Amino acid sequence: MLKGSIPAIITPFTKGEVDYDCFEKLLKWQIKEGISGVTVCGTTGESPTLSHDEHMQLVEFAIKVSSKKIPVIAGTGSNSTKEAIEFTKHAYKSGASYGLVVTPYYNKPNQTGLINHFKKIAKVTPLKQIIYNIPGRSIVDLSYDSFKQLNKVSNIVGIKDASNDMSRPLVMRTFMKKDFNFLSGEDGTIAGFLAQGGHGCISVTANVAPKLTSMLHHFWLKKNYKEFDKVNLKLAPLSQILFAEPSPTPAKYALSLMGKCNYEVREPLYELSSQTKAQIKKTIKDLNFI
Repeated sequence: MLKGSIPAIITPFTKGEVDYDCFEKLLKWQIKEGISGVTVCGTTGESPTLSHDEHMQLVEFAIKVSSKKIPVIAGTGSNSTKEAIEFTKHAYKSGASYGLVVTPYYNKPNQTGLINHFKKIAKVTPLKQIIYNIPGRSIVDLSYDSFKQLNKVSNIVGIKDASNDMSRPLVMRTFMKKDFNFLSGEDGTIAGFLAQGGHGCISVTANVAPKLTSMLHHFWLKKNYKEFDKVNLKLAPLSQILFAEPSPTPAKYALSLMGKCNYEVREPLYELSSQTKAQIKKTIKDLNFI
């Protein structure tokens, strides 16, 4: 079961191309800082702007760099069931630990369509599947009744939930299989999510603060709630500012100030405002990251 801090790793670019050298250094640094796993080619990795070849090469590269030190969760979702199946087949063949399958965006399928989508993807390989529920980006929200149906699929093993509904892990624990994996997709709500039975967080903040986010979960698991609260308070301004403008642009800017990557995103993402830049710089200075 996945636990702890799991960065949804950014995809570094240099002059419009994926910078694999930078990606390798970034991932090795995060592993050294204590992360529990990594998600590659997620939304934070700018997956909507990656070509299929880039997507697959990044999954393969992350698996190679991680050298089985941590589990690799490959973003395999799409609003096309056929395309998601191809990404899932590739992730399984490449040796990924899990596939992260987002609820189909833009198409707005009904609940029967959603159930069919996830069942078909899960059927093609034994790869463990984590459903990524994010109504704010995909518009659709997988219902509890739909999860009850998907609970019958053996290799659907978890959820990354970014609904901001803190009751979700508690309610789902009443009917999902006992070893179902509950992962938050929102850094700012991690305390509430863990308190309701969650296991960890697929995190944007962990890109910039892998050691602190790892410590946060370490203190929770050790039931050291006093130290947990201290770290959580310390991280709060960072988690807030990293979503001041469309992610992952703020995270990339923070990492560029730390000398970890170029501050480069793919359009339609665009440069941050001068005000947000100043706030990010102040926040990471306060954390002694620069």
